[in-house]
Amino acid sequence: MILLYNPLSTTPGKQPLPLSLMALAAVLETRGEAWALVDGNVVPDPAAEIVARLSALTRSRFALLAVTVMPGPQLTQAVAVCRRVREALPHVSIVWGGYFPTQHADTVLRSPYVDFVIRSQGERALLQLVDVLRSGGLLNSVGGLSWKGGSGRAGGSDRSGESGRSGGLSRSDGSGRAGGSDRSDGSGESGRSDGLSRSDGSGRSGGLGRSGGLGRSGGSWSASLSDERNDQVVNNPVQPLTTLDDLPDLPYHRVDMRRYVQKNYLGHRTVAHNSSFGCPFACSFCAVVAMSNRRWLAQSPARLERVMRHLVKTYGVDAVQMHDMDFFISEARTEEFARRIDGLGLRWWALGRVDTLMQYSDATWEQMARAGLAMVFSGAESGTDEVLARMNKGGRASAALTLELARRMRHYGIVPEFSFVLGCPPDPEQDVATTFEFIRRIKRINPSTEIVLYTYTPVPLDGRLYAEARRRGFAFPETLEEWASPDWEQLSMRRGDGIPWMEGTGADIRRRIRNFERVINAYYPTVTDARLTGWHRAALKAASAWRYALKWYHAPYELRVLHRLIPYQRPETTGF
Repeated sequence: MILLYNPLSTTPGKQPLPLSLMALAAVLETRGEAWALVDGNVVPDPAAEIVARLSALTRSRFALLAVTVMPGPQLTQAVAVCRRVREALPHVSIVWGGYFPTQHADTVLRSPYVDFVIRSQGERALLQLVDVLRSGGLLNSVGGLSWKGGSGRAGGSDRSGESGRSGGLSRSDGSGRAGGSDRSDGSGESGRSDGLSRSDGSGRSGGLGRSGGLGRSGGSWSASLSDERNDQVVNNPVQPLTTLDDLPDLPYHRVDMRRYVQKNYLGHRTVAHNSSFGCPFACSFCAVVAMSNRRWLAQSPARLERVMRHLVKTYGVDAVQMHDMDFFISEARTEEFARRIDGLGLRWWALGRVDTLMQYSDATWEQMARAGLAMVFSGAESGTDEVLARMNKGGRASAALTLELARRMRHYGIVPEFSFVLGCPPDPEQDVATTFEFIRRIKRINPSTEIVLYTYTPVPLDGRLYAEARRRGFAFPETLEEWASPDWEQLSMRRGDGIPWMEGTGADIRRRIRNFERVINAYYPTVTDARLTGWHRAALKAASAWRYALKWYHAPYELRVLHRLIPYQRPETTGF
């Protein structure tokens, strides 16, 4: 049995389909493996659920817990749950995937309750790992696998002093051979195109495996294992990515879809989908770059149409959120997809780059609007080209193009959703002030624009921002326990304290950002909040008008009180 675990990652009632794990489940199901899903967004006590399910198996049956992990609340719950599972069931192997373990494999594997990390795409690698753990094969045959050289899991003596670990490693001689857990009932599982992960709100294809020849261990990957010390982490080379049309459809019939069909701004029955994996750009603040190494793979328009029609016919879906890292990379694909679903009655949301979208023809924009495109999320990031260059945005990104996109989307009746990363070194205070003014310009051009603000948090990518952060004393935690602490949970969500270049001014900068958000969200109430009546909107605008006119954002206590009387949606915290 392969148990797929999706830790808590979103607001209750807004949980999307756990797409990364569903992709893993698809390859497991196709191969006839036994699998089950535990979603921390809907299960009150996922640790108890996992322990109960795995305890019901006989010790001779293969068992593996596969976990998708992003930093923030998902990592916090993953740490607590995996620790409890290890204590209760020390013979069960645990593998993590997703963009956090892809970037921080060594830190993850220093913990006693994670045995393996699958880096990058996960579908193929997961099946390879299952094969190796069952047969006692070589761990260095699993592409993209990180593991503890000769850690002696399963096969030799396990943590509880019993012999044999269900699917664990065997051998402590550093040979890289997994210890032949016997298990022949074909029940193993786990898999997903994003290295086991995806916030899913994050939605991205990426981890745990994928890449031609699903289900085969493949050849031996050279990792110089004979020279590894027993406590050293071994990082196998990442294998080639698998094209998405070569992967099976998601097993929607195996989950309770009623939990994942939501009512929101887009429609009465909205569901999440992921149509591509990766991104060809390498923005220096982006945590998912390591997943795809600047590659972009996409489902064909024909497959996308087939999936959309299935969702509409089978589950009554009337809206879709495309959780791709970047849906719009190919104009030809987007235009054909829009033509194919024209008349299907879907409204849809997707993420795309400003410069890419500005290169689209008017004809494509008209077709997208006719086909129900309602909102596009774009990382505007900054109001100055200098900061965009420091962020390594690449392409033709510029502040001027952001303004033009806001104007263009207003023409087609499509809502822009722009995110900004504030507080970048070396001058975070000036960065914040400049961005505030730029946002005001956007709102003059297109008042419907949604604004989402984050504070800059480094990611381990070479570039000017990360180099400057390290020079000023920034360092990542060295243990999972520290990563899961309240301070780092907040920092991982681009909030919280502890950023060296904002020492002394950091709290003030974050307070300024929050105050600005409160004022602008009252003066321009989000169009996505269906609860707000015309009277509500007029009251909010009137109460905030003097502050917005005078640019006086300090201490908006009256707006906090008004927010209690008229609860209005805040895009930066609740989405839509």
